[in-house]
Amino acid sequence: MSIQVKNLKHIYEKGMPTESIALENISFSVEDGEFLGIIGHTGSGKSTLLQHLNGLLKPSEGTIVIGGIDITADGVSMVEIRKKIGLVFQYPEYQLFEETVAKDVAFGPKNLGLPEEEIEERVKEAIELVGLDYENIKDRSPFELSGGQKRRVAIAGVVAMRPEVLILDEPTAGLDPKAHKDVLDMVEEVHAKTGNITILVSHNMADIARLSDKVLVIDNGHLVTMGTPKEVFSHRDKLSEVGLDLPPITNLTEMLRTRGMDIEETILTVDEAAKQIAQYLKSKGNN
Repeated sequence: MSIQVKNLKHIYEKGMPTESIALENISFSVEDGEFLGIIGHTGSGKSTLLQHLNGLLKPSEGTIVIGGIDITADGVSMVEIRKKIGLVFQYPEYQLFEETVAKDVAFGPKNLGLPEEEIEERVKEAIELVGLDYENIKDRSPFELSGGQKRRVAIAGVVAMRPEVLILDEPTAGLDPKAHKDVLDMVEEVHAKTGNITILVSHNMADIARLSDKVLVIDNGHLVTMGTPKEVFSHRDKLSEVGLDLPPITNLTEMLRTRGMDIEETILTVDEAAKQIAQYLKSKGNN
């Protein structure tokens, strides 16, 4: 499974006085097993891009090829495509509606027409994949759960479909710091265990730096830059121009560098920062 996007353009209300270009000349690829991070300020076109990847929107121009199938071509069955692509919108817990957690997670697999035994297997697997205890939670009402638990149950409902591509639009939005960390750890674990393509949109630069193999930067519907987190976050000025900042730990270590500390450029994690600072202090102590 791979995703190839070429020269993607989307125009809202085309031909009308209110016509606006939401995306223009977007091209990128994602390979099997990769974790892609997408960043950009509010209104930059991130969510519009996501909706093209599972066919909710059709491009005005360009092509999207997923698993060798051009989903922008006429006559393509989007039902089959959407079985392979799971899209988790912001605040997915607002879509919970069943009387128990197990029934809610089972909704998608049931719509696939699967036998009851396989549905139960998928539900149990998905609930445990998102870090919840199946036996403890399966018969509880989803509305009795904490905000973080509700978010996990909602994501489990998508995971139970066993998508080959999992797309998450701000999955930690509105959560307290502990729930934020728990959901992010869960996303990382689901990706590691399933080996699927995972696409994460987030305003949290530290989350993107930590998880992504590749990062896309979108601004006003255009692809500004893409590359590894280290490559992308090495361009402070370019990011600043489009209203984005570096991860907090990168900001801190860059400040230390400007004050004379001899450490590496573009440090992205707390562990690496601690290691670099410790080495620097040790070298100063030996002099």
